[in-house]
Amino acid sequence: MSPELIEIRSHLMAHEPFDELPEAVVDEIASQVEIAYFRAGTDILLAGNTGTHLHYIRSGAVETFRRTGELYSRLSEGDVFGQFSLLLNRTVRYPARALEDSLIYRIPKSMFQKLWDDYDSFADFVELEDRTRLRSAVQRNVKANEQMTARVTRLIVRSPVTAPETSSIRDCARIMSEQRVSSLLLIDDSQDPPQMCGVITDRDLRDRALAVEINLEDPVHTIMTRELITVDSDAFVFEAMLSMLHNHVHHLPVVERGQPRGVVSLSDIVRYQSQSALFVVNSIYNESSLAGLKRLTTEVRASFVRMVMEDANSEMIGSAMAGIGRAFSRRLLELAEEELGPPPVPYCFMALGSMARDEQSVVTDQDNALVLDDRFDPALHDDYFRKLAEYVSHGLDSCGYTYCTGEIMASNIRWRQPLSVWKGYFREWMEKPKAQALLNSNIFFDLDGIAGELSLAEELKQLIASEAPKNRHFLAMMARNALNRTPPLGFFRTFVLEKDGRQDDSINLKRRGTAPLSDLIRIHALALGTTAQNSHERLRAIGKTQLLPEKSSEDLRDALEFLSMVRIRSQVRAIDEGREPDNRIRPADLSPFERRTLKDAFEVLSSAQKFLRMRYQNLPNPVTRN
Repeated sequence: MSPELIEIRSHLMAHEPFDELPEAVVDEIASQVEIAYFRAGTDILLAGNTGTHLHYIRSGAVETFRRTGELYSRLSEGDVFGQFSLLLNRTVRYPARALEDSLIYRIPKSMFQKLWDDYDSFADFVELEDRTRLRSAVQRNVKANEQMTARVTRLIVRSPVTAPETSSIRDCARIMSEQRVSSLLLIDDSQDPPQMCGVITDRDLRDRALAVEINLEDPVHTIMTRELITVDSDAFVFEAMLSMLHNHVHHLPVVERGQPRGVVSLSDIVRYQSQSALFVVNSIYNESSLAGLKRLTTEVRASFVRMVMEDANSEMIGSAMAGIGRAFSRRLLELAEEELGPPPVPYCFMALGSMARDEQSVVTDQDNALVLDDRFDPALHDDYFRKLAEYVSHGLDSCGYTYCTGEIMASNIRWRQPLSVWKGYFREWMEKPKAQALLNSNIFFDLDGIAGELSLAEELKQLIASEAPKNRHFLAMMARNALNRTPPLGFFRTFVLEKDGRQDDSINLKRRGTAPLSDLIRIHALALGTTAQNSHERLRAIGKTQLLPEKSSEDLRDALEFLSMVRIRSQVRAIDEGREPDNRIRPADLSPFERRTLKDAFEVLSSAQKFLRMRYQNLPNPVTRN
């Protein structure tokens, strides 16, 4: 083979879709390639002409256009175009013009047809447009993980054990002992048909009856848990696991058409997968010291790696990791109260940012706050809550959740305030959206109560949901801020890489990808008035409205999933190689398919930001953000 053909073959094999073809086939392609040179501004494909070749960009840049003359895409080295007229056996669908001097490999239609007929990977690639390719990439990642495909009913080993809510505590304890169960569903017989109205567990009998020496002949409804967390019988195992993690429950009734079918316990899921996130959470609650909690950090990373290796999606991984973070916070609060005594007034410990959104990874710092009952008196009570917050903040740092550099922590007195003060903060930020107020809103408007009086946090969520949609000026300012972080794509769809002295030729995928996506999704959610916190849940709520153009919410979901998984897998590679994981990725470390699809995801982000700018016209100047 001549040096020229070797050079053609080598370049083709470095790019999709040729990189998955046998070498002998690529040799045959190289032998049939026609080389053409086009000066900048020269037409390559004209609308109405018959398509005769697949075009591959060896060097230079090409623009393709819709029939209306509107720019369709901008292509660079390694990209192909002209396939649609070949696939449909029709005239040119997207005219093409050289944007700069370009060297083009032209592959004959006969060879294109042979590749399309014989190689599925080639056919899949050329049939897919950018958004479809992104959708395909996301769907490839949802593989046959048992937790992702197994129904929760697989874990049910017996029919539910029940008793009337009017039964005595003693009788219920006897039933649980005889039936060898750790929980008992309680039924309201006065309704037709009878309805499940509560549950008691071994722990309830110990803590709510024996420890306080209550009369065991009292009706069981005096100690039962009334606010039931349930899961439908058609839910997946991973959904049950995430519900347990999020709601801090160890027993989950499974219901079918409103009636109990069984109960899934923490131990059931731990047995199903011994290294699951719930196993880690269970270990956290069994630890009695900060030193013991600190030792579990290796288990946290092991659980993270296992979920990734078993092809869990980003929504599951993010929720599981946030559940682990919540468990550390709750256990630290329990240990702090053991040392400091009971709180003088009710409080709610709030998670903020990625933990509140259930979108945490193994690389994270701590963002939290305390909402105190309005009976809080600083002179009488703040010393207690300062010590409580410092205990938890120090403990989280020891367990791998580093201190927030911006001091967004409950240990900062500004973020340890009564409910009325918090409501004042939120109203002021929305009514007077100045620079710092916007930055605070980006952090604090993703919030979730994780311990204490959760109703305090719920009141703040409801305040945001009711007030934000009314204030277009606030939304416009938030939108302008969200446009300050753009995706790292250059004019020719090339990656704009960062060089900061530590990491060369890399992209901070959180700062330039997932965070800007979360920002714009948050703004649409605020405009909608939903209390959803998770970005995927927000997108589902948005998708039910006409807030975004058709299919846009699906495109955003796919982009968020793909960007999140690229970042997560990069962190797993770092752990496997003994390096400290971070949020950076090097495009050179990705496969050609991943690089191309990464560009597609960034294009979705770019388009979504353009729509946001259009939606909130005449925006004020941006607020600078690092």
